[in-house]
Amino acid sequence: MQRYILIVAILISLFVLFSCTEKKSEAEYFKMAYDQYNQEKYEPAIGNFKNIIEYYPEGENTPKATFMIGYIYANNIENLDAAKKYYELFIKKYPNHDLADDADYELQTLGQDINDLPIFKDSETNTEQASKN
Repeated sequence: MQRYILIVAILISLFVLFSCTEKKSEAEYFKMAYDQYNQEKYEPAIGNFKNIIEYYPEGENTPKATFMIGYIYANNIENLDAAKKYYELFIKKYPNHDLADDADYELQTLGQDINDLPIFKDSETNTEQASKN
């Protein structure tokens, strides 16, 4: 009887082990990553975005995952070297993607204070001019 219980316990353990390591769909990884990002769980989000790149290199969400890794490193974790790596990878692999201009802008402004960015300086100038009139 003890032998039977031991065999069942081993089988259950193997089932749990293999079911936990099962590869998910691209959409599942993407949803998990965005949910984690929105919960400010940045490292797990990066991990799931990286899973998309690794498991689905030609996937529909792979460009967005690549961009988001750079974005999280730049804006949330402040690892500028890693951010640069992923933005450059994005631009190299997806030069015609809708986010290519955004990735290029992020690269050009990497590490700058948000108040020093040209988009905000133009806004300040317009606000100052409007208040003078």
